[in-house]
Order: sequence, then C-alpha cells, then structure tokens
Amino acid sequence: MTELEGKRVFVTGSGAGIGKAISQLFIERGARVVVSDIDEASAAKAAEEIGAAGVANCDVTDEGQVNAAVAQAVEILGGLDILVNNAGIEISSPLLQQSTESFDKIYAVNVRGPFLAMKAAIGALVESKGNIVNISSVAGVGGSPLLGSYCATKAALIQLTRVAAVEMRPAGVRVNAVCPGFADTAMVERLVPDFEAATQVPFRDLVAAKQGRLGTPEDIAEVAAFLASDRASWITGSHYILDGGLSASLV
Repeated sequence: MTELEGKRVFVTGSGAGIGKAISQLFIERGARVVVSDIDEASAAKAAEEIGAAGVANCDVTDEGQVNAAVAQAVEILGGLDILVNNAGIEISSPLLQQSTESFDKIYAVNVRGPFLAMKAAIGALVESKGNIVNISSVAGVGGSPLLGSYCATKAALIQLTRVAAVEMRPAGVRVNAVCPGFADTAMVERLVPDFEAATQVPFRDLVAAKQGRLGTPEDIAEVAAFLASDRASWITGSHYILDGGLSASLV
C-alpha cells in the first residue's frame, strides 16, 4: 500500500511506542518521516531502525526548540504535508492530591506541546494543504480515577483539534484526533500498579472486561495513517475513538 507516497511527515514523541509505530507505518506506506523525541538516543535508534529521513529533536514545551525542530524537519523534507502530535506524558494521582507543579507539567507537554507544534508547522501545512493528526485519548471523553489531569489535557487536545480544524478549513488544512483506549505501551504499563491498587482488580481482567484486549501501537498507527491520507479528505475536526468498546459500555 502506498497511500502516503511522497508525503512529508514530522512526528513528535516518536522515539518509541505509538509514535515510533506511526512513523514506521507511514514509511512503509511511502512517506518520508522526520522523527523527534526529547530522548535523543531513542530518536536516533528509532530513525535507524525504521529508515527515517532524519531526526529533529525537541522538548515540546519549549517554543524555541519546537520552532527549530519543525524548521529542521521542513528543511530535511523540502516541505511538510503531515504533522503528528504524539508526544505526551501521564501522571497517576488522585486529582485533588496532585501537586500544582505536576499539574502544570502535564499540561505543558500534552496541551502546550501540540499547540506550539501546530503554530510552528501551520505555514508549511498551508502551503502543501496538508493535515494534522493529534494523538489524544479516550480519557479525553470520559473520566478515570487517578487520571484527572491526564483526562483534562486530552479533552483540551480534542477541543484544540476542533477549533484548529474550523479555523484552518478555508486554507485547506485538515485537523483530526485519535483517541485510543488502554494500549500495550510503556505508559500504560507504568499505570498498572496504581490501577490495581485503586480498583482491587487485576489489570488484565479489567482490560478484558472493558475493552476485550489491550490495543497495540499498530492499531493506533492504522487510524492515524487513514486520517493523514487522501482517503480522509472530507474528514476534519473529528476525534476517532478506538477502544474495543470501553467508552460504549455502561457496565
């Protein structure tokens, strides 16, 4: 399949996990991808393993670094057709026991980061009539114990997606979001002990009952690839939930 043939792509948080899977699938489908991560060693390793066109690392909370990374990606690729905002963090804490510092940190990464990247990339995307895929979460459409601030940031990212889509539609730029449930990633693995303590249910049993199985980074990459492709040319301002029925169930 070559649905992304020749597309020029910049993916944040792509040193491992979902971001790496997205980058790899896009390359397999014909795109040229610049990877980016705050962990420079992970980004370099991922780029070598998947055959990326280059690396442009940044801390997504730092506007200067984001601007420089996007400019570097545009230079490497000769333009930009697709921005994937994947970089994100989780913080597990009862909401009203969470420190203000950690609340500010998760907002800086999960909301400020995509905002800065979209601002930095929009000029190039208008030129190419490209599109943006934001990796949000099913946590953005429902609440979860221990993930209050994470839920809030992912809801904010859905709203940023909607507004950016409406504002950029006249310029021919599409903006959509992907909202995964629990997936087989290091982030989810870190949450397991806290979830088991809070629910008194083995995490694997909770996942089996609520969403059938853990999602995979490849599941999420498939939806991102569809939204980034011309097959989704009439889709903008949408958020796609992929969670095995987790958010659809009342029991």
